[in-house]
Amino acid sequence: MEYIRLTKDNLEKEHICCAISNNSDVQVASKKAWLRDRLDEGLVFLRGAERGKCFIEYIPAEYAWVPVDAGGYMYIDCLWVSGSLKGHGYSNDLLLECINDSREKGSTGLCILSSAKKKPFLADPKYLRYKGFEVCDECDNGIQLWYMPFGKDAALPRFRDCAKHPKTDVQGYVLYYTSQCPFNGKYVPVLEKTAQENGIPFRAIHIESREEARNAPTPVTTYSLFFNGEYLTNEQMNDTKFLKLVNG
Repeated sequence: MEYIRLTKDNLEKEHICCAISNNSDVQVASKKAWLRDRLDEGLVFLRGAERGKCFIEYIPAEYAWVPVDAGGYMYIDCLWVSGSLKGHGYSNDLLLECINDSREKGSTGLCILSSAKKKPFLADPKYLRYKGFEVCDECDNGIQLWYMPFGKDAALPRFRDCAKHPKTDVQGYVLYYTSQCPFNGKYVPVLEKTAQENGIPFRAIHIESREEARNAPTPVTTYSLFFNGEYLTNEQMNDTKFLKLVNG
């Protein structure tokens, strides 16, 4: 397969795979606006030429919207190949492109979020281990930081203290999220409306800067739902899933 790298010149005309639609769709618009600002910071979005979920997104860790200290590393926001595109080696192609590009740029290594067991919207730990990644840090909620150093003396990336013990002081349901994930543009308003209509205490906190993300009380800044201060999940929800969670 051929691969296409998004730039400011082609961003408007190219699709972004994980929310396949036109630019008037709120999901696409929010994601592309977020991407546009990150491109100047070294973000790379590389996708398969075929329409579908086949892409990798990475950025120098000092510019990543996550509470990690990983100076010199390249942070992988997302590596996603699914549907009919799975099983053809495309994940390997994309990861290899990231490795080669990161080495050429003088990076210390790669790091990415995962967990001991596969969680929604996080990298598959079995695949990471197979490709040579190792766990270098872990939070109380089971979210792990994995890394692939390019040298023996590379320092270990670490979660910042604010994320090691995910907890908030906000009562009721509180959702921390960014515009990095396009699905949030559609489903966060759905949850806000559902909560209001059903009398459910709910607050959505939109993380709008890298500094806010680096000081967030959760390792997963794209989407983290809490209840009465305790972390629940990083899985994006529609109204049905949310009500099922609330009603037990």
